[in-house]
Amino acid sequence: MKSALILIDIQKDYFPNGYLELLGMDLAAQNASHLLKYFRDNQLPVFYTQHLIKAEPGASPFVEGTTGAEIHEIVKPLEGELVIPKHYPNSFRETNLLHELKKIEVEELVICGAMTPMCIDSTTRAAADLGFKCVVIHDACATRDIVFRNHLIPAKDVHCAILSALEVAYAQVLSVQEFLTKDWRM
Repeated sequence: MKSALILIDIQKDYFPNGYLELLGMDLAAQNASHLLKYFRDNQLPVFYTQHLIKAEPGASPFVEGTTGAEIHEIVKPLEGELVIPKHYPNSFRETNLLHELKKIEVEELVICGAMTPMCIDSTTRAAADLGFKCVVIHDACATRDIVFRNHLIPAKDVHCAILSALEVAYAQVLSVQEFLTKDWRM
């Protein structure tokens, strides 16, 4: 089964002192870099998504042309690795990601990045619905505290709730260590 790595929105605005800092983003990116090394070493395809927002009054994170919108150095794309710009949480929506994956006959996606309850969740669900086998690397993803109707939900709880839902019907959820060291496909 041909696998590809999808690094979702590992952009500077999510890191400490960025516009939308996520809890544990440094560790998640470090773990993503281990996955990236594995895929590069095994000459497996790697894709990046980069969330971009057009510059306009009141624009938030990921404004095109800003430092915050850049992919972080820890997972910097190499020449030939495809960076897919996107404008929605779902990495397939109005992008060429599906076309590029089909072109090289990818069947399995290993997914990591930011942020868990938005782009990781929507991309994984869409990928599974499109027929891909999905593996989400939980410790190579990050999120933040979320407030819902005056109720603070800690980042860890948000992260675990989303991943537990994905694990039920959409993806196998593993740690980077499990992915790199076990025969988890059995």
